[in-house]
Amino acid sequence: MKDNRLKGCGTALVTPFKNGDVDYEAFAASIDRQVAAGVDFLVPLGTTGETPCLTDDEKISILQLAKERSCGLPVMAGVGTNSLEQTISNIRLLEPHGVDYFLVVVPYYNKPPQEGIYQYYKAVAAATQKPVVLYNVPGRTGVNMTAQTTLRLAEIENIVAVKEASSNRDQILEILNNRPEGFAVLSGNDDETFDLMKNGAEGIISVASNIVPAMVAELSHNMLEGKVEEAEAIHTKLLPLFKNCFVESNPIPTKAALNAMGLMENELRLPLVPASQPAYDLMVQTVKELGIL
Repeated sequence: MKDNRLKGCGTALVTPFKNGDVDYEAFAASIDRQVAAGVDFLVPLGTTGETPCLTDDEKISILQLAKERSCGLPVMAGVGTNSLEQTISNIRLLEPHGVDYFLVVVPYYNKPPQEGIYQYYKAVAAATQKPVVLYNVPGRTGVNMTAQTTLRLAEIENIVAVKEASSNRDQILEILNNRPEGFAVLSGNDDETFDLMKNGAEGIISVASNIVPAMVAELSHNMLEGKVEEAEAIHTKLLPLFKNCFVESNPIPTKAALNAMGLMENELRLPLVPASQPAYDLMVQTVKELGIL
């Protein structure tokens, strides 16, 4: 049986910076806010966390802090790269520090064929006893992992879920309809959560929950409990936020909103830069309309 506790809302945590360094105080406060809001699991060290711009020591410290303040919630750490050797090196780096799941993105830039994707993930899964979550985001990687490849990988015991951000509804429905027991499907796009959970997905790895954790958690919990009308009302209310979080490259708009809310500095590491003034103003307007500013 697959080791899978992944249901509801997991937050793809941003990494706060201050004067060029990781702002661990703001990060700790962010985790406390997530836990208090009722999210179900934490996802540090992903795309939203600007992980390619973090040192190994920073990655360890971030994971340790997330685990220490998680209050028992599962912690899923991003480790994927476009090199098998480097991905396994990241697993070895973080494995001793309390990680519960590894999130592994489809190898980017290389544009591997489906057989290459399969063999890569098979080797990653063999390198750890921890459960592995696939991450399909062709808009960033340059290649789509097909439903057939995902379902083939789902037969591997410690590959327990997929974060699907392809926006290919037919593909995701094919996975939902043919997956083995215990294999979870998580939406990788906030604006698709309601529809995918209506069709059987277990939850969301959310960007917007950095800003409104309680509301995104409530949306997912309502869906898990069959309260579709209540969930749809939240989905409709949050749809402008879901869209505007991607008006510039993630996590630029999200950090703008969190800065406006007084939760962290509006600081990113190159090649990312703070939001343009129009984007910043849009995020301020968006959170004001939600009544949280």
